Amino acid sequence: MAAYEPKNPGYRAAAVATFDGQPAMHTLGIVIVRLAPGEVELAMLHSPALTQQNGFIHAGIITAGLDNACGVAAFTLMPREADILTVEFKTTLLAPARGERFVFKAEVVKPGRTLTFCEAKAFAEQDGKSKLIATMTGTLMAMLPRVTASQAPAAIPA
Repeated sequence: MAAYEPKNPGYRAAAVATFDGQPAMHTLGIVIVRLAPGEVELAMLHSPALTQQNGFIHAGIITAGLDNACGVAAFTLMPREADILTVEFKTTLLAPARGERFVFKAEVVKPGRTLTFCEAKAFAEQDGKSKLIATMTGTLMAMLPRVTASQAPAAIPA
């Protein structure tokens, strides 16, 4: 993985604040385990409330963890004034999501001024063993403040 330099020296506090501002992550019990420029690791414990009819963690929950991991990883490289929004992702489910704990690891593949491309992996942990259960590729957008007509510099006469 490439070593990235964050544009925001306070990236860590900003990323944690953005993550903590998401009620969905609290509801799912997902927490930040590790955070670095362009990388993140999230985790959640198994909960019967998050399962589907066969007792596996629902694919939508796994996808939400992967999406959020991509978002946080991308956000660590964005400017201070940016917010973040997912614009596209693809998830591949490789195995049933059964385990005691689930880990979502994401890293930035290519940062950009507006769009950032990330890859993520989800792992199920059981009895000290870790199994890859899903992957994601995602594109995240930096939402930068827009300049209104009243904020724009005056036109220079020709």
